[in-house]
Amino acid sequence: MINYETINGKIEISESYLSKLIGHEVTSCFGVVGMAPSSNKQRIFGLITKNPSLDTGIKVGGNIDLINIELHIIVTYGMNINAIAESITEKVKYVVMENTGIEVNKVTVKVDGIKE
Repeated sequence: MINYETINGKIEISESYLSKLIGHEVTSCFGVVGMAPSSNKQRIFGLITKNPSLDTGIKVGGNIDLINIELHIIVTYGMNINAIAESITEKVKYVVMENTGIEVNKVTVKVDGIKE
């Protein structure tokens, strides 16, 4: 939970909200097939539900000053991975800043698989 005070009151932004916001944007990027689970908890949840969740493969940490995001993605075979990672990084930074007003310190993109 990210908390901060303004003149109008207290604002709380949950990590779940950020994960789903980021997940929606990342999966819409060209060359991204899907998200890969980043923890055993997500793997087990994915096996039980059989439906991929928007927050699968995303770790958000930090506070109001510094947010660090780690993404685990699956890309399309034959695509330029560096270009995909740069595109995702810029898109995530923009979307988080636009929707929450919080600046992203670091986005780490990890490619966990390639599909044809």
